Parts: sequence; C-alpha cells; structure tokens
Amino acid sequence: MARYLEAKCRLCRREGEKLYLKGSKCYSAKCAMERRPFAPGMHGQNRRSKTSDYGLQLREKQKVKRIYGLQEKQFVRYFSDADRMPGVTGLNLLHLLESRLDNVVYRMGLASSRTEARQIVRHKLVKMDGRVVNIPSCRVPVGARIELVEEAREHLRVKAAAEAAADRGTAEWIDVDLTSKQGVFRELPARDQLDPNIREQLIVELYSK
Repeated sequence: MARYLEAKCRLCRREGEKLYLKGSKCYSAKCAMERRPFAPGMHGQNRRSKTSDYGLQLREKQKVKRIYGLQEKQFVRYFSDADRMPGVTGLNLLHLLESRLDNVVYRMGLASSRTEARQIVRHKLVKMDGRVVNIPSCRVPVGARIELVEEAREHLRVKAAAEAAADRGTAEWIDVDLTSKQGVFRELPARDQLDPNIREQLIVELYSK
C-alpha cells in the first residue's frame, strides 16, 4: 500500500493547523507550526487568494485523511460505509475512523502518534479480546478490550507515551489503565468529545455533488 514518506510537518503547515502527526514534537517549541505557521513552498507566505466553497470542502477532506493517515481509496470506502449507515453521515464517518484499531491504541495513550500506533499493531503487539490483531484498520466494536502483549508493555516508547498521556489525559469514551497498558472501548464518542476543528459537513457536501 502507498504511504506518505515525506516530512509530516509540511502537512500541518499546508492545512494551517496542528494535526498532531509527530507525537511529542507537536507539543514542543520544535513544532513547525510554532516556528513557521504558513504554507510550505516559496510562495507559502504570500497565499492570500480567497478559497472557493469547493476548495474549503477539499481541504477539509484532505485534513481528515491526513489526521487519520488514510489514502484516498480508503477514505472513499469509509465515506461510502458511513453514507449507508442510519443516522448522520458526518458523525457516522467520524465514528468509523475513531473505531480503527490503530486510532484506539493512540487514543488510549499507548502510542505518541497514530503512525506509531499503526507500527505497534503491525508488529503484533496488540490484543483485542485476548487475540493478537495486526491489522491497523480493524474495526473495534463497542465493549472490546484492547491490551498490549506482555513484552511490549516495557518498551521505552510505550512507557514514554503512557507517561505523556497520564499528564494530558486519555479519551473519555475509553476506560484505560495506563499501568497495565489495557482498556475497554466503552462507547462511541459524542460529537462534542471530538475535535471541534473538524467540519465533517464540508466532507459530506464534497462527496454529495
């Protein structure tokens, strides 16, 4: 599968806000958005043209794709699934993205970024309801127990992520025990518990044309 291998900080600068793609660096003075809060490229500081409605919708879609680390085909598939589900399509989409196993591991505070969480899952270090799962996109059902395998609990990066999460807090919809590196996906998050900077209605409008 294709992956983005360039500098992730450029993605935050392009979207004009922190996407928290680099873990602890995003919370430090080294964050690119703290030092260069403008779009990358030689004309980044001079972009003043008014963005069209389509441009706003496209940028929102690109931003959400980048936050969750998805490729275009994956994102379209998630939107199609969300559109077929009962309820509000935009919220359904966010629920599907938040239910990905790599995202749940990140939200539990067991990884400093979704990229790191994806690596942990791929390396067969995560169990769901007692079984090892190595598919980052695996959908976590409500009530599922997520835990790290025994040998992963003392990894330095896992311990550092857990310590940072203890200070910043973990997702309200997941019951987490950072000491034992496990938790329960208690419920789907309410909209007001998710990032207020995500405007999912723009994505719905984009794909509804």
